[in-house]
Amino acid sequence: MKKIKFGLIGCGRISSKHFDSIKQIGEDEIVACADIIESRAKDSAEKYEVKKYYTDYLEMLDKEKLDAVIIATPSGLHPEMGIESAKRKLHVVSEKPMATTVKDADKLIEACENNNVKLFVVKQNRLNTTMQLLKKAIDKNRFGKIFLVQSNVFWQRPQSYYDQADWRGKQKLDGGAFMNQASHYVDAIQWLIGPVESVMAETAILGRKIETEDTGSVILKFENGAIGTINTTMLTYPHNFEGSITILGENGTVKVGGVAVNKIEKWDFKEYDDDDRLIEQSNYQPPNVYGFGHLPYYKNVVSTLLGETSANTDGQEGRKSLEIIEAIYKSARTGKKVIL
Repeated sequence: MKKIKFGLIGCGRISSKHFDSIKQIGEDEIVACADIIESRAKDSAEKYEVKKYYTDYLEMLDKEKLDAVIIATPSGLHPEMGIESAKRKLHVVSEKPMATTVKDADKLIEACENNNVKLFVVKQNRLNTTMQLLKKAIDKNRFGKIFLVQSNVFWQRPQSYYDQADWRGKQKLDGGAFMNQASHYVDAIQWLIGPVESVMAETAILGRKIETEDTGSVILKFENGAIGTINTTMLTYPHNFEGSITILGENGTVKVGGVAVNKIEKWDFKEYDDDDRLIEQSNYQPPNVYGFGHLPYYKNVVSTLLGETSANTDGQEGRKSLEIIEAIYKSARTGKKVIL
C-alpha cells in the first residue's frame, strides 16, 4: 500500500492534533515540518520523530518529496501557502478557516482545481460521536419540521492568549470570535440544518485589546424556514463554559452541550429509534475544545488520496461557513440584514 508523505507548515497550538493523528494512523507519516520560529520547528521534529525541519516553508516544498501539505498557520496565510503547494502539484489540507475572505478562499479552490490536486478543509467537529448521532437523527427526519436552532460558544480567551502571538485578534490574519473560535459551530449549523438564506448580527469588542470582536450574536434564517441564533464570547468567567447546539422540531428536542459539543444533555423524540440507546456511549470528555475528530478526519483524507473514497470536507464545503461568517461581519458593520 502506498504511504502518504505529508509536510506540515506551522508548529503552533493546533499542530499536535495533526502530528498525533497521522502517527496513530501508522501507515502514513509527516516527513518534514516548517515554522518561522526555528526552536518550535526543531522541538516538533524531535517530539514527533519528523526527519527534517525548516524555517522556510517554500524550501520544504521544493526540497522534500511530498504528497500533501498540512497548513496549520494563522488563518490569513492559508490561501497563499495552499496556492504555493498546489502549484507544486501537492494536495492541500487546510486548518479552519481556509481563508479570512471568500475571495481568497476562491483563489485557493481555483488553484487546486487548476493543478488537479485535492483540497481538504479541517472540520473535525462534524466527526465527534455526539454530532454524528445528531446528524443521523436529522437525516432520518426524526425532528419533522425544524423550527429553531441555537448555538452557544461561551469560552474564555484572556488577554494573555492574544498577546502570545501578534497575529491573534488581527483582522487580516485571524478574524474574531466568529471567524476563529466559533467557526466550527457556524459550519455545524449549516451542515446540520441546510443553506442559510440571510443573517443579522451584532458584534463588539467588550473586554480585550484586539482589532476584532470578542463577543457577538447573530440571527440566521434558513432556506427551509427555520430560524437560528449563534451567541459567542471569549469573555466567559473564569474559563471555557459551553459549546452547544440545540435543535427544536415538531417531533423532537435535542441539546448537544458540554464544553465543546461533547455531551448530549437533552434527547427527546416522539418516536423511539434504536439510536436512542447510543446516547451514553457517544458522550465523551475531551482534553480540550478540539475534541477527538482529527483522527477520523485524517482517515478520510488518506482514504481519499488513495482513491478509496471522497473527501468529507473539500474546498467547496469549507467555503460555506466562511461565506456565512463574512455575511455576519457585513451585517454587524452595516446594521442591515445580509442576504446570501
